[in-house]
Amino acid sequence: MTGPSAAIPFLPDRIQGLAALAANLWWSWNLEARELFRTIDPSLWHRTRHNPIELLQRVDPARLQACAADPAFLVQHDAVLAALSAATGQGGASWYATAHPEVAKRPIAYFCAEFALHNSIPVYSGGLGVLAGDHCKEASDLGIPLVGVGLFYVKGYFDQRLRPDGWQEDSDEVINPAATPLTPVLGPNGDPALASVHTFGRDIHIGAWRVQVGRVSVYLLDTDLERNDPADRELTAKLYGGNPDLRLRQEWVLGVGGVRVLRAMGIEPAAWHANEGHAAFMFVERLRELRAAGVAWDEAVRRVRATSVFTTHTPVAAGHDMFHAEAVELCGGPLWEEMGITRDQYLHLGHHPVRDHGQYHMTVVAIRLAGRVNGVAARHEGESRHIWKDIWPGREASRVPIGHVTNGVHLASWMAQPMLRLLGHHLGAEWWHALDDPGVWERVLQIDDAELWEAHLRMRGDLHKFIREEARHRWRDQWRDFAHLATAGTLLSPTDLTIGFARRFATYKRADLILRDVERLRRLVTNRRRPVQLVFAGKAHPADEPGKTVLQHVHAIARDHHFEGRIAFLEDYELHLAHRLVQGVDLWLNVPRVPMEACGTSGMKAALNGVPQLSTLDGWWAEGYTGENGWAIPLPDPGQDPDEADMESLFSLLEEQVIPRYYERDARDVPVAWVKMMKHAICVACERFTARRMLRDYVAGYYAPAIRGDLPHDDPPTA
Repeated sequence: MTGPSAAIPFLPDRIQGLAALAANLWWSWNLEARELFRTIDPSLWHRTRHNPIELLQRVDPARLQACAADPAFLVQHDAVLAALSAATGQGGASWYATAHPEVAKRPIAYFCAEFALHNSIPVYSGGLGVLAGDHCKEASDLGIPLVGVGLFYVKGYFDQRLRPDGWQEDSDEVINPAATPLTPVLGPNGDPALASVHTFGRDIHIGAWRVQVGRVSVYLLDTDLERNDPADRELTAKLYGGNPDLRLRQEWVLGVGGVRVLRAMGIEPAAWHANEGHAAFMFVERLRELRAAGVAWDEAVRRVRATSVFTTHTPVAAGHDMFHAEAVELCGGPLWEEMGITRDQYLHLGHHPVRDHGQYHMTVVAIRLAGRVNGVAARHEGESRHIWKDIWPGREASRVPIGHVTNGVHLASWMAQPMLRLLGHHLGAEWWHALDDPGVWERVLQIDDAELWEAHLRMRGDLHKFIREEARHRWRDQWRDFAHLATAGTLLSPTDLTIGFARRFATYKRADLILRDVERLRRLVTNRRRPVQLVFAGKAHPADEPGKTVLQHVHAIARDHHFEGRIAFLEDYELHLAHRLVQGVDLWLNVPRVPMEACGTSGMKAALNGVPQLSTLDGWWAEGYTGENGWAIPLPDPGQDPDEADMESLFSLLEEQVIPRYYERDARDVPVAWVKMMKHAICVACERFTARRMLRDYVAGYYAPAIRGDLPHDDPPTA
């Protein structure tokens, strides 16, 4: 294992602080820090996809010497380093220390199978990881003593490549830790093995990498250690890959190994949060610890429940891991002997009273052993209560103790620089500290329409420049078919109404809904007076053949010359591309089949940048839609086919409302009515759907009570 600091070949003494800055991802959501790195070499900053460690590794040493001798650069350097120190100082004042002094110094462990912290550390697949990354960043901003625990997937999720026929192929690109802010965590005497777990008949030794996210440390567990069996060294190599037994082993390492690694480092959390069921073994391991210490079974369960939080993220069955009970027995056995219970009692933790079929349900384990359970939107709370009510026999869904904390997104990470600077100019340098003040939003509505529109045009221009540059590089390195260039968006107009759709290509998200009436769509996109463009991006899970088929259909439409190059599919959707899409399109499209979308945070990110959303009334949009910040596809009438009804509503809204409003301009060529909707999108997103509001909700309703060990007054699930 190696860390990033030793991999920077040269830094003049006067600007040595750049190494520490690059090693803490705080820089990624600070405008001045990003500008400092960009100033060193703007072209290389772009080519490294905003990776400061790679920038410092590759930049000409003479350029670094020049920076160290430049008074203006040094002033900027010193100011950013001072800001880093203030933002990460453990002893400084913070919202959390002020609002909750009684629990301020007691850590909270946050377990998740994936973390999207920066595109240089691609250990994420989609929305769950992005939410976890935003959760950590906002915890740092608020001073919440969070400790993240995940897995180090050295081969990441997968890199997407499309064949000429549009079929998705998956490839791996091994992460080089020396080009990331990952630092190895070593035990006594420099031992990389911090803990071990016994599973399937042998011991697996576990190491860890630390990445610093402002004040928050995230530990990524790694089994690629020399002392491990060769098969076990590959155990944590790839996210969501392999067969169920591999997934089971990964989740055992995450849950059981994660607890043991924290113990080995002397970290003693007061509250424990499992973000999705993948981490449910964390609860089981803590139960084992208590039983090994002599605590009676009922009291051990009570203690685990009192200090535990569980968040479920999806109503889709495939999103809830289930394993054969016999496999769980082999994986963990004979753990029940250490716990002083029978095998059947142990397996009962994951028993579903209706949908059992010899399966061990990870979500059921988490619900049984967490005293506080929540969904991620108001509508999702109701769906979750209905889905899991059988765990409380005879109870009506309305009385099931599952609440909700609607997701939010990290404002400083997702709002584009032009928008941040515009709002800073009108609202004050630190306007984001006043998100609860209604007066702030009144001032947003008073911003000059032309000024806001100009900021949007700059962001849209950045998107189109990015699309062209990506296509140029792929043409040089990968593509041999000219049709790829058109499909990749090089023929898109920089001025026409551009609709963005980017998310995982699961069938319920219906990326192809707008493609189901091809002639009607063709008339929209080729209209000479009011043309429309569509930009798609997203990956299908490697095992999701129907999702890959939908993606192939989208790609085929994008290649069809009858659409005149006005439909694009952008390959290899990841964080770097996601930022540009949510900031640079005109309208965000989100059409999941109701009620399958738990939240859908991409629309929040777009709204932060003044991009209205057109969506079905699912997830966050069911509570975020106001009639002034976008458009809603109404729920179908009883008996209607939902796909047919939603498709008709989608086209009608586009034809009758969306497109006319976009193309109605004043004498300055500003779409005044559209800009008004942009302003309301910003106001609603900033006021109600940021990670700041989300974390405050978690602290008040979940973390602080869990730290105190207060159990809700409700019977635990017993079925």
